[in-house]
Amino acid sequence: MDDRRLVRVSKYLSQHLRHQPEHIGLTLDPQGWVDVETLLAAAARHGFAITRDELTRAVEDNDKRRFTVEGGRIRANQGHTVDVDLDLPVVEPPEFLFHGTVGANMAVIRREGLLPMARHAVHLSPDRETATRVGARRGRAIVLVVRSGEMHRAGHAFQVSANGVWLVAHVPPAHISFPD
Repeated sequence: MDDRRLVRVSKYLSQHLRHQPEHIGLTLDPQGWVDVETLLAAAARHGFAITRDELTRAVEDNDKRRFTVEGGRIRANQGHTVDVDLDLPVVEPPEFLFHGTVGANMAVIRREGLLPMARHAVHLSPDRETATRVGARRGRAIVLVVRSGEMHRAGHAFQVSANGVWLVAHVPPAHISFPD
């Protein structure tokens, strides 16, 4: 499978495991899982046939590790806009986490903090490099430092997805270190 095909398969999986499973007739279970064979059959019925090998490579080679295959099931690790409960335990975060954004978002973030927008949770990165890559997808990246340890001690619940993305319902501006 060439790299372009790999990107197309990954985008297709993201679209239908995170946002619009119903568009190809899928029903995710409450934790976001779907049977692999059901997914492959649905994709084929809707004009985007994916082989088992392509699926395996898309899961294993995805630089963001967006998907998990467990037994005969697959799910997206986070980023859902459909109603799922990933059933992740609440865990103590590191003292600092990071969020990549762009300048156009800064006024709202300074006023309201980080909000999940259409997703179920705010996504935070464990390091500056990852946050920089995330922010750079939309322009010149600005990396915000989130005082996650302080938030945790104040009662905010954190979870970490299978691919290392930290999740929290909201980051109030008082817990963000803004660049000068």
